[in-house]
Amino acid sequence: MRDRYHKQLKQMYSMMVEMGTLCQDAIGVSVKTLSGEEETARKLEEHVFLVDSEIDEKEREIETVCTKLLLQQQPVATDLRRITAALKMITDLERIGDQASDIAELAPFLRKYHPDGKTKLEQMADEAIRMVRESVDAFVHLDLELARSVIAYDDVVDGWFHRIRTDLIEIISRDSSRGGECLDIFMVAKYLERIGDHATNLAEWVEYAITGQRSKDGQPYTPKSE
Repeated sequence: MRDRYHKQLKQMYSMMVEMGTLCQDAIGVSVKTLSGEEETARKLEEHVFLVDSEIDEKEREIETVCTKLLLQQQPVATDLRRITAALKMITDLERIGDQASDIAELAPFLRKYHPDGKTKLEQMADEAIRMVRESVDAFVHLDLELARSVIAYDDVVDGWFHRIRTDLIEIISRDSSRGGECLDIFMVAKYLERIGDHATNLAEWVEYAITGQRSKDGQPYTPKSE
């Protein structure tokens, strides 16, 4: 019975990695849809929507495994926290997939403009992808320090959001006719900022899985000095 239990736990961790990888793919490709040759960009959009569907399916699969662990295996307290954390994390991962799809839905409008802020959006997306990857890694390896570094790193993604917003304000001040373009770019940046927030939630649930507490619940974290 315990061998089956540990096999199911291992399966859960493996599926979490798969779901996290799908989310990283969706984020990266969604930003690539914002420019380029139209036919190629449309194929990339379709890819994002397909991956989003795969993320939804992976969420359901992980829920099933977690439910079996809870109902059939009577996990000890530490494993119970990890299973509970996994159930919370897949909700955030599913929303990350949704927001990648939201970006891809905006892409046909932005491709008309050749947006000035595309490079910064790509850099912001790279930072968000890093947060998602490291959050899932922290969960699988029960790495508290890595989880807490992800929480602190949200400031980097927020910094990109504020820089892009400032740039857009300057563009509109010079040429008000570009308001529609700037609004679409702002929405993409906002989706990426929300993805960073979800990645922070992931890391906070890793904290809970390891310690039983989260930074946002009154346990402030000060990152180590470099």
